[in-house]
Amino acid sequence: MLPLLRLIKSCAVVVPCFSLLFLLGGCGKEKKVTRVDPGVVTDFSGRWNDTDSKLVAEAMMKEMVRQPWLENFSSQYNRVPTVIVGTILNKSQEHINVGTFITDLEREMTNSQRVLFVASKSDREEIRQERQEQAVHAREDTQKRPGQELGADFMMKGTISTIVDESDGVKGIYYQVDLDLINLETNVKSWYGQKKIKKVVERKRLLF
Repeated sequence: MLPLLRLIKSCAVVVPCFSLLFLLGGCGKEKKVTRVDPGVVTDFSGRWNDTDSKLVAEAMMKEMVRQPWLENFSSQYNRVPTVIVGTILNKSQEHINVGTFITDLEREMTNSQRVLFVASKSDREEIRQERQEQAVHAREDTQKRPGQELGADFMMKGTISTIVDESDGVKGIYYQVDLDLINLETNVKSWYGQKKIKKVVERKRLLF
């Protein structure tokens, strides 16, 4: 009789332990990766993302090339202006990849064919180094001469800023992008652009 009682007690201990291990194992999260089209809007957190960068760059560059400064310059000099992107400051409360936004601006300017976009400072330094090496190592008839760079007529500078308001699980995020186009010879601000984005993020409460 005693061995039987001991067996029953052992089973009573083992079964709950096994059940606990099963439940703990079920708590693990399974990772799922889905490939989507890059053009699909994915806005999970409400923060600045690739869609915001692309749409803002497209809208602001379309506005820029429609303004009078471009026609005035072309009429005066009988050519399209050259533009370089300077510093875009992130004054927001979150991390924003400003480099990606600058690339979007450069792409839209180049594709518009209304202005010429020239290489940035870091790019120019690399290209100049390549020309110096060509002067030593490349065939003379293929060497690229120094002093033939196309100087920029305008520099674009700007800021990205945010205002955040939050209450009772609802957060409002207000983005403002300001861009200036500055004449490099006169320091005159020839164009000023502004784009605003407002997002509302709601967090649902779970009831148990």
